[in-house]
Amino acid sequence: MPKKILTGIIVSDKPNKTVTVLVERKYQHPVLKKVLKVKKKYNAHDENNKFKNGDRVSIIECKPFSKNKKFQVMEKNK
Repeated sequence: MPKKILTGIIVSDKPNKTVTVLVERKYQHPVLKKVLKVKKKYNAHDENNKFKNGDRVSIIECKPFSKNKKFQVMEKNK
């Protein structure tokens, strides 16, 4: 099974070697047919603390680093 790759914006970089990424996705409600926006925050591993608040990044699923940290920052997007 391929690893999940998500794109979002960093909203917090306070913890050491960790960033919080806000991922927004859109989907159509099955009954109402209305397009909904859903936001979710993911904790991602940032080994060198090089990403800052406001950066748009891609994160990839990986082995768990801790209880809540199951993603790793891949790259910075434009």
